[in-house]
Amino acid sequence: MAKTIKEVLELAKSVQVVDLRFIDLPGTWQHFTMPVQRLTEDFFKEGIPFDGSSIRGFQEIHESDMLLKADPDTAFVDPTAITPTLVISCNVFDPFTEEPYSRDARYVAQKAEAYLKSTGLAETAYFAPEAEFFVFDGIRYTSTPYESSFSIESEEAWWSSNNPGSKGGQIQPKRGYFPTSPTDTLQELRNKFLLAMQAAGVAMDLHHHEVATAGQSEMSMTYTTLTRMADDLLLYKYIIKNVARQNGKTVTFMPKPIFGDNGSGMHVHSSLWKGKTNVFYDEKGYAGLSQTAIYYIGGLLKHAPALLALTSPTTNSYRRLVPGYEAPVNIAYSQRNRSAICRIPANKSSKAKRVEFRAPDATSNPYLAFSAILMAGLDGVLNKIDPGQPQDRDLYELPAEEKKLIKQVPSSLGEVLDALEADHEFLLKGGVFTPDLLEEYIKYKRTNEVDAIRLRPTPHEYVMYFDA
Repeated sequence: MAKTIKEVLELAKSVQVVDLRFIDLPGTWQHFTMPVQRLTEDFFKEGIPFDGSSIRGFQEIHESDMLLKADPDTAFVDPTAITPTLVISCNVFDPFTEEPYSRDARYVAQKAEAYLKSTGLAETAYFAPEAEFFVFDGIRYTSTPYESSFSIESEEAWWSSNNPGSKGGQIQPKRGYFPTSPTDTLQELRNKFLLAMQAAGVAMDLHHHEVATAGQSEMSMTYTTLTRMADDLLLYKYIIKNVARQNGKTVTFMPKPIFGDNGSGMHVHSSLWKGKTNVFYDEKGYAGLSQTAIYYIGGLLKHAPALLALTSPTTNSYRRLVPGYEAPVNIAYSQRNRSAICRIPANKSSKAKRVEFRAPDATSNPYLAFSAILMAGLDGVLNKIDPGQPQDRDLYELPAEEKKLIKQVPSSLGEVLDALEADHEFLLKGGVFTPDLLEEYIKYKRTNEVDAIRLRPTPHEYVMYFDA
């Protein structure tokens, strides 16, 4: 149920401070805190100024002033805070015109939902991401002009079996799905994650250990609308990281922290609804899908290389998207094949029929990622894009001549940024994404991430080439 300003002000009586949060362009939650006395009805109308030039992907120094306005519907009491704290997510505005800011990713998500309604295809898009992560006991890393290294500490990792005090039972690579405790060392910690999420108002489905060693885990949130789910995903990452830290652990959502084992993805489920009718369902269709859903898949497959720039947006993402680790490297669809980029989960319920896009990971800005997935799917429906035949076979074991016929995802962040630059008209429809946002996003990624990795030698290059 949506919260009114009056309800939020009543909730604020139980706290001492208010934490205001918004998101930068790459996807990191930003915040500042004020005493609860400042939270009034007028505050919601007038907003609060901040320096936009200090936020990644926002303003230049000569145009730095920006305005935040709190969305009362997002308010919750932080279950991880020591000081009683009310958290409210905000949208970004121009302080002079009070127009919404084009590079505010949350605004992009709201525009995507409005665009869906304008098409008449559906009224609501439901999303449900499965964001995987690793829980480590400790982490050390450094990167300087003369030193580069990382070291992972995990009591359940296979390389810890010879450590002093080891109790044995460590998880071998690809053997983490689903042993009970004590092999699964994180059951009680994930219980704490789940209960904290529920305390913050997020509906949860389940949690479990994932395939990889060294504490790989996953929790599932109950599906909800696009913008709300992006809000919830930021909260998911925030709570998991903070509860882990409070319990002497550390969490990473980076897609591929460990060589030789499965990486962490974020399979994104989506469906379109008119009222109480799931327009993706047709009992007679392939895997129970309607023609609308098939065209939606067609849009995802057609725009997949460009989509990945927003859904798999780091150089590390492409260390995960490689064959052999259950990664969705094939631009194809199937009702069972996990190497296909689109999968239709096996169920017969009309309410549960949905499309799973398996390429994303949780380093993405969720507002941009979910919006881009919706826009690609809608482009497929509106233009009746045929995705071809489903691939219900082992794509890794195909003969070479057949394998060549199935396109694979690009192999680097630089390639998908090039693809986004060449293929982004579908994102601009309805003014959902704007050229200035995409230009700034591509510029930021190339300068701060692609070049940053391209120009630096790695420790393994010393192993291979020092004596050349």
